Amino acid sequence: MADIVERYDIPVQHFWLHGPRSGPAVEFSADAGMWNVYGHPELHEVLGDPAAFSSDTMRVVPASMMPSKDDFSLDGFITQIDPPEHGKLRKLVSSAFTRKVVADLEPRIAALTHELLDAARDRERFELVSDLAYPLPVIVIAELLGVPSGDRALFKRWADALFQRDAKVSVNRPSDDREAELQAVMKPWKEMSDYLAGHAAQRRRQPRADLLTRLVEAEVDGERLPDDQVVNFAIVLLLAGHITTTMLLGNTVLCLDAYPEQQDRARADRASIPAVIEESLRLFTPFAALGRATTREVELGGVTIPADQMVMCWLGAANRDPRQFPDPEAFDPHRDPNPHLAFGRGIHFCLGAPLARLEGRIALNILLDRFERLRTDPDDPVLFIPTPTLTGVRRLPLVRNV
Repeated sequence: MADIVERYDIPVQHFWLHGPRSGPAVEFSADAGMWNVYGHPELHEVLGDPAAFSSDTMRVVPASMMPSKDDFSLDGFITQIDPPEHGKLRKLVSSAFTRKVVADLEPRIAALTHELLDAARDRERFELVSDLAYPLPVIVIAELLGVPSGDRALFKRWADALFQRDAKVSVNRPSDDREAELQAVMKPWKEMSDYLAGHAAQRRRQPRADLLTRLVEAEVDGERLPDDQVVNFAIVLLLAGHITTTMLLGNTVLCLDAYPEQQDRARADRASIPAVIEESLRLFTPFAALGRATTREVELGGVTIPADQMVMCWLGAANRDPRQFPDPEAFDPHRDPNPHLAFGRGIHFCLGAPLARLEGRIALNILLDRFERLRTDPDDPVLFIPTPTLTGVRRLPLVRNV
């Protein structure tokens, strides 16, 4: 990985990409005021035990780091909800992401991929993220949700403001930093909430065959979802529905550029594309970390974590744990088994994983068809997203040879 780190100038905050780490699988960071879990078996345990490791992390975040409840609510934000409410909410949209429903999207995804590549054909340079990896998944999820895909520049501005920040992960932040962070986050959050609330209100008046209508009309325990729950659920679907796939596509092309012999194999044997994507997910895990909060004192990795502690689950590091993955720094699509945790595990396993995998497979096959070689432009460097908990490129120019 040393050559790759230098070649692509991978940010230092992405420590898991900078070679094998030393130290325990579970340790406390006094500076950040939280526990870090880096090991694969330890994270397998954490993610599989929602009773001990709650997804409701906001309850252990200092009040000074949170906006006013009048301005911000996480009701309906499914990634932050525990059972039994989590299961009820997840069931509302799970039928929209079954393997059959997703498989039926294949012709539309392929057509969109060709349209986007055709539109980029006459441009002087081809930049993978802006020309394909971002618009493809955002159009697909916008169409499923029922919001105008033509508004994708808005979605990108909001997503960038919320996710593309290089702030250190910590619950111990100076007051000035906390205030600046809140202001930076709340403006795009409010804009996005108001936007989706407007569309939800329209669905109440004029229902359609889309996910937003399904949320508006859904009932849990005989009652309709409150407005803020509908909006927050829609936010999760819109953001998570495209961000992971955008990073997945960029990361996989980056892997094939870094390992040209694997690109040759994938080009010759298209049946290996799904395995290429899985290994890319392991090596360059898009959502490299997520949070949990202990509900009681727990033993993990030989240490005791008290109750009501923030626990950072470093999926990117766990996916390179040599106890689980031999030669973890190598990009090996033939790795079998490959039990990576890129989509999580347990009750919060990524709802859109089948869709992300399908979009990745279709787009990669078409790219291999239309490019003689997937090769980064040496005169136009790759740029990584600076956010410490995300692994992905925000700019990936390719040499045009179509």
